[in-house]
Amino acid sequence: MDDAAVRRWRQEFPILDTCTYLVSHSLGAMPRKTSEYLQAFADTWSSRGVRAWYEGWWEVGRETGNLLVPVLGVAPNTISMHQNVTVAQGIVASCFTFDGPRNRIVMSDLEFPSNHYLFEGFSRYGAEIVYVPSTDPVRLDLQRFLDAIDERTVLVPLSLVLFRSAFITDIRAVVEKAHRVGAHVVVDAYQGAGAVPMDLAGWEADFAVGGSVKWLCGGPGAGYLYVRPDLAQRLRPAFIGWAAHESPFEFATGAVRYAGNPERFQSGTPNVPSLYSARAGYEIVASIGVPAIRKRSLALTRRLLDAASAAGFRLNTPTADEERGGSVVIDVPNGQTVADQLIARGIVIDYRPNAGIRIAPHFYNTEAEIDHAMQTLQDLAID
Repeated sequence: MDDAAVRRWRQEFPILDTCTYLVSHSLGAMPRKTSEYLQAFADTWSSRGVRAWYEGWWEVGRETGNLLVPVLGVAPNTISMHQNVTVAQGIVASCFTFDGPRNRIVMSDLEFPSNHYLFEGFSRYGAEIVYVPSTDPVRLDLQRFLDAIDERTVLVPLSLVLFRSAFITDIRAVVEKAHRVGAHVVVDAYQGAGAVPMDLAGWEADFAVGGSVKWLCGGPGAGYLYVRPDLAQRLRPAFIGWAAHESPFEFATGAVRYAGNPERFQSGTPNVPSLYSARAGYEIVASIGVPAIRKRSLALTRRLLDAASAAGFRLNTPTADEERGGSVVIDVPNGQTVADQLIARGIVIDYRPNAGIRIAPHFYNTEAEIDHAMQTLQDLAID
């Protein structure tokens, strides 16, 4: 992206006129058009009432999911939309039983905590949760992780990009090992989607989950679930609702007659306003293209890394481009206090314990913003 393109896209994000916004790994900036989409939802509800279900609302989940097809590298009509990743993970887990010898769920100790909490809950149904420790808080110990996946493993939930360090895991190697022993991989794409190119279909990922809050600039309440098409037709998820029925408006009672993919993985009534609000960010990311976003991200994060290294700060993120997602994590003394002071000065970042200050430039950020943030950080850290 050249400077003219950056300036043009910056006009689509109102918050950029008010602060130095470097926290897209946590909450991406809201596109201007999001207000228009939310107004369209309100206008439809106001003017059409219940008729809106038959005039577009019932299909909005599939249509919104299809906007993510080029971002995730999957086929159309393979993505269902949900409230958040935890709901999506719960649906995945409900596709399996854990009362036989293949009952292990293998996870890294570096995973986002919500993933731990959700799958721990399935231990009451017989699941054995296996945590693979890493001696390096920045990187997944790949060989140790691969060795933990065996014929007793049923599920392998793994983040493409680790939330604390932005380390990119080797999903393809994990999928290859898992498939060799009959296990299934659940890719948590949250910290990668919209910032790191991915080819979930080419990687033969069984499942992928994520949300819209971060690099997709889609806001809260719109999570997604991808299921590999050939696998989807064989699965019988238990955590579903009336939207998963092949003829939901028959209101048939008793056992469900599953819809096809992706609706068979739906729960209840769709979260329509969030699906409206997510669309603007999805459209922008798809329009720019993730490879172009990645190229700019690498240049801006390299600028951050160079400035941090020159200042003598500890880096808790990979310095090699091929290992790094969209964030840079800088550890300074009194990191929480320094982070609070940065935010008070209009430089919006965040802090994570046992990691440091996380700074995340997106395609709409400028080199001048990077320099301003790093100079301010250096001044505050020295004081």
